[in-house]
Amino acid sequence: MLKRIWRGWTSPANADAYEDLLRATIFPGIMDRKIEGLLGIELLRRPDDTEVEFMTIMAFADQDAIVRFAGPAHETAVVPPAAQRLLSRYDEQAAHFELRTTCRP
Repeated sequence: MLKRIWRGWTSPANADAYEDLLRATIFPGIMDRKIEGLLGIELLRRPDDTEVEFMTIMAFADQDAIVRFAGPAHETAVVPPAAQRLLSRYDEQAAHFELRTTCRP
């Protein structure tokens, strides 16, 4: 399994609108594509004094599934224009990690 990790930052004033966009439009749109090998999407949020950081972690069965999602330049961030308007900055590239182990109680 591969994890695709990407981060974006908003102003505190745009944070709720950005999260709403992800939950109501962007994530459902990705899931509606029924990408073979896409196993799920997680959203993390962390405020600080001046910005709010968001991290998405997408799980994929293999590299081919990532390419089906992102295209041939699979490390390039996939950031729709509506999201770009709410973000103050974001990672231009996503990072991909191989899941090696999971420990649970």
